[in-house]
Amino acid sequence: MTHVPTSDLDQAQVTAALGGRPVRAYPALLSTEPVAMAWAREGAPSGAIVVADYQASPRGRAGLPWTVHLGRGLGFTLLHRDDDLSLEREGWPYVAALLGLHDVTGTDDSGLAWPDVVHGADGTPLARLGVYVELGPGRTEWVSMTALVEDASPPRGPLLARLADAVERRLAQPPQAVLDDYRPRCTTLGRTVRARMLPLGPDGPEVVGGAVDVLGDGALVLLTARGNRVAIPPHNLGLLEDPQGPAEPPELVVDR
Repeated sequence: MTHVPTSDLDQAQVTAALGGRPVRAYPALLSTEPVAMAWAREGAPSGAIVVADYQASPRGRAGLPWTVHLGRGLGFTLLHRDDDLSLEREGWPYVAALLGLHDVTGTDDSGLAWPDVVHGADGTPLARLGVYVELGPGRTEWVSMTALVEDASPPRGPLLARLADAVERRLAQPPQAVLDDYRPRCTTLGRTVRARMLPLGPDGPEVVGGAVDVLGDGALVLLTARGNRVAIPPHNLGLLEDPQGPAEPPELVVDR
């Protein structure tokens, strides 16, 4: 099948919409994430964006497959550098960036499904998020945040600009201010869920419990039947599901 690019996401149109923000726009890619990551390793500045009208094999958190609809979806990767993001807070960009996506794509009735989905009142996904953090010796080097807006009508350049600005604005806020806005919108809180950790498999570690909090490092806190509070880092999560039976807290997850 031939994929004909639409002009609203060509280099000239996107550059004009984003002003002075560094951007690389493509008619088609396998995925924007590896292109952005390569650019980051070459020294791309914070705020740089890679966007493509069509992506053949986009992936979200934990490698989950996405579909970017040609001409009406919007998939992109935003790079971010933050000297204050400690190794212990590797999962924090999931919280701040997802809330930023909600600021633009959400409504009064929409919500946040921890750690990576903005959804409508009926549960329909509006936007998705995947985060990769490049870890260096004692610090984080850079963060790539890959986002998918499920339904975006041309011209999409102005929407891309608003999304990038909103995500960066939330990343710059104090964590408590972000959490104060995030928690009331998080529809995962108050549910009983089963967290299946990486690596996925029949013998993989999992935790079942009630979701009671989201922490300043991005972790979801589950209260187990034994009364333990178990923190689930978003970057260690494989799948979050409805429970299908009891499970023991894995040793690799720290009880907080």
